[in-house]
Amino acid sequence: MHPSDSFHDEEEEETEEAEPSVKAKRIRSEEEKEVVVYHPVKLSRNDLYRPPTAEELNQLKEAESLFHCSLLKMQMEELLKEVVLSEHRKQQIDSFIQTVTKLIQTVPKTPKVEVNDMSWLSGAVKVPFLLLPKTTKGKFCMAPPASVDLIGSYALGTCIKPHIRVDMAVTLPAEVLQPKDFLNQRYPRKRALYLAGLAQHLQSSSEVVTLRFSCLHGNRLRPILLLTPSGKDSSSFTVGVHACLPPGYFKPSRFHPKRNNIRTEWYTGLKTSNPESSEPPTPHYNNSILGDLLPRSHLQFLSAVSSKCSAFADGVALLKVWLHQRQLDQGAGCFNGFLASMLLAYLLISHRISSTMTAYQLLRNSLNFIASTDLTVSGISLAKNPDPTAPSLADFHDAFQVVFVDPSGHLNMCADVTACTYKQLQHEASVSMHFWDDPSVDGFHCLLMTPKPMIRTSDHVFQLCDLVKLQSSCKKQNLLCELMDHSGDYIHTALPFILSLLQRGLGQRIHLLAHSLTPSPVWSVESEAPKYKTQPPLSFGLLLNPEISAAVLERGPPADSSKFRQLWGPRSELRRFQDGAITEAVLWEGKSMYQKRLVPKQIITHLLQLHADIPESSVRFVGALVDDVVKMGREVPSTGEEESLVVVQSYDDLSRKLWKLEGLPLSITAVQGAHPALRYTQVFPPEPLVLDHSFFDRDKISRSLVPKDVKPCPQYITPITVICHMEGSGKWPHDRLAIRHIRAAFHISLAELLKKDHNYTCRPCPTHLDVWKNGLAFRIQVAYHREPQVLRERVTAEGLLVVRDNEEAQALEMATIHKPLLTSMLHGLQQQHPCFGAVCRLAKRWLAAQLFSDEITEDAADLLVASLFLQPAPFTAPGSPQVGFLRFLHLLSSFDWRNNPLVVNLNNQLTAADYTEIKNDFMASRDSLPVMFLATPKDKKLSLWTRRAPKLEIYCSEVFPKLGASH
Repeated sequence: MHPSDSFHDEEEEETEEAEPSVKAKRIRSEEEKEVVVYHPVKLSRNDLYRPPTAEELNQLKEAESLFHCSLLKMQMEELLKEVVLSEHRKQQIDSFIQTVTKLIQTVPKTPKVEVNDMSWLSGAVKVPFLLLPKTTKGKFCMAPPASVDLIGSYALGTCIKPHIRVDMAVTLPAEVLQPKDFLNQRYPRKRALYLAGLAQHLQSSSEVVTLRFSCLHGNRLRPILLLTPSGKDSSSFTVGVHACLPPGYFKPSRFHPKRNNIRTEWYTGLKTSNPESSEPPTPHYNNSILGDLLPRSHLQFLSAVSSKCSAFADGVALLKVWLHQRQLDQGAGCFNGFLASMLLAYLLISHRISSTMTAYQLLRNSLNFIASTDLTVSGISLAKNPDPTAPSLADFHDAFQVVFVDPSGHLNMCADVTACTYKQLQHEASVSMHFWDDPSVDGFHCLLMTPKPMIRTSDHVFQLCDLVKLQSSCKKQNLLCELMDHSGDYIHTALPFILSLLQRGLGQRIHLLAHSLTPSPVWSVESEAPKYKTQPPLSFGLLLNPEISAAVLERGPPADSSKFRQLWGPRSELRRFQDGAITEAVLWEGKSMYQKRLVPKQIITHLLQLHADIPESSVRFVGALVDDVVKMGREVPSTGEEESLVVVQSYDDLSRKLWKLEGLPLSITAVQGAHPALRYTQVFPPEPLVLDHSFFDRDKISRSLVPKDVKPCPQYITPITVICHMEGSGKWPHDRLAIRHIRAAFHISLAELLKKDHNYTCRPCPTHLDVWKNGLAFRIQVAYHREPQVLRERVTAEGLLVVRDNEEAQALEMATIHKPLLTSMLHGLQQQHPCFGAVCRLAKRWLAAQLFSDEITEDAADLLVASLFLQPAPFTAPGSPQVGFLRFLHLLSSFDWRNNPLVVNLNNQLTAADYTEIKNDFMASRDSLPVMFLATPKDKKLSLWTRRAPKLEIYCSEVFPKLGASH
């Protein structure tokens, strides 16, 4: 066939492949009806292979710059599909809302009684309010509400799964209220009474299966009624009924942060002659009542803003998911979905983001704003033209720690958010932005799919268990005014003081101090409102500064500093330092690393006992428990770090002396440790041993010590492997047996030189040289870099040289090349993260306790732990053995070993292209690769450390899936 004919045939075949493209042609039938008939369109070669248009290039560039890859874009789209409510679910909710609305509007009217008279309530329903003090003035009666409206996320269209709650605002009728109801908890009590009356009325309905009371974000002044539908939809959603004030019923200026609305005489029961002007301000109480005046106006404002941005609802949904994974969206003082919507609205009206942005861009810009804007220092306001009577931002900052003002200019929406909670929010946003653009991190999974509970996020966690002790703390610190403002909630009254105290005491030892958000209590309508002491323990999380967190000396200002002495009490004392300065100082117990790691615990317990009357028995320090496991079985409290340091120092000295040896036929090119103790990861590091020679006889021929029969068995001495590489030379033989003889000769030469120069006890063997130094046994093995290659070569009977891999060569290469390199890298990692070795020892003890030591080797376990420090996203690198160990367990239980390689980027040598290459090779060869695949810079394709174990049976056993529940 002629070449040109062949070319034309190929062109015709390419044209035929393009036949699916069709061209439409319109024809008219006999009935004059237009019919569309499609005919194939043949595309030329130029059309098939034409370059992309400018629009297509822009789309590709957008996909690359905004989403890294199309996979991330699809993941976010699929997530939004999962969390957004379906039309079927909306129909169910709307139907139930209509039923509830009709029931509420038929509430029977009752005669007016005193607020304190609750005889009109049946005994089955209790008032959802803690009546402290018991009595107050005012009249109350039940009557149909003035209106029933939908508010909140469902009405706005930003409600997401799985926890679906629909909010309804029931406006109190005018006959229930009185002009002075803002005083002395009159309105909050009427609000609670009205909800109790609604519960009593709804109890007779078959449409509502359960009625419960709760509080809006943990605020006991704002109880709500929770309704659950009957039937199969009983667990799919909940309706929250809020009793609200009629719009404009009270003047907003009445609730200025500097105004008082709870009289001291009423609250304490003691008569005082103080005029109203001298009463302490009640900003939190004022803010709570003001919040019931504005829910409808907030919904109108958000609806107007969201109508201008098509991606507003999706952006809020993503931000809610992000907050939920970090446990910041529920509980008292949380950054809830309402605040997330308002934040996005602020960014839109202030033109920090565009209304044309996608949900991805809205989330990114929101996190960037949070990370870069400190609302504890400079608050923000949504009010364009604030009321002249509205407080200034300075007024809000004087009363609250975090300031975010609503569109009315009167309400601080972050009134209950503590400074520590907002700092935690900022930290989380900053961490998220840090790894967002990192191509080596699965940004979607880390941002939106990985939960971050405090126990796995904070380096140290401690709890205040006996919360009733905080009553005495309030009394000791004279917090009566703050207690009045919080309506008797002594927990949230004392919390800001405790946080400030710990922040001052810990100082630069920590990067972040976080606290748990008390969950909103939920109780039956037939039960009394739970007391404050029934709340779960308060948890506090510390993110440590590893450089100084374990310092035992707290150096203060020069002598006679009253503030320093007042803070530390009797622990403060004058000390003279080496530079001649005489200053105040505090010295903590810390002889071992175990004690030094618990210096923060000593500080916390001392300060709480001194200033808050909280005994040490009420403080449960979780971080101490793990260290107790590490030091278990030792007479002297130790976690193994001191013993490892002794081994490393002795090895370093031996290494320097080996380098300086003279008289060897070939020079030494490298001295590398190949033992876990030299990277601080040995569970029980070798300890220096002093031999009792009375237990031994000396053999004259072999010059060895032989144990006596009548004496106990001598202690086992762990040899510490050291690889000594000799330089290459043409004099090295090319025969495996000859190389072994040369290595044996080097062992003899090294022994003679070490004995001659340093008087070390040495015992040379054909395969190694044992050196006794400082009570430790070092096993030196001479290595020749070409020996593994020689072991792979074989000459056939026909005289052909065949190179074939074998077990012997692999084992030698592992012992002389890979293990020393791994030890060197992990030793460097220990220098960067002091708790790395302790986490490895904990992990290995756990593996041994589960009988997994043969399946997951020491080297593989060290690499698994190293991955937690090298790629901690979405966390920061572990700062304590406790958090590192918990993350290790979570890694084993949650990592998708079937579909993903675990890349351990030692020394940060891998690039983005390397990650792509590892992933592609892994997917292409998955069936032939180990069950647990670990990739390192020097091992991208084989996973040498897990090539033989664990087996598939171990991976698929019930132990790994249950790890998540075990911790």
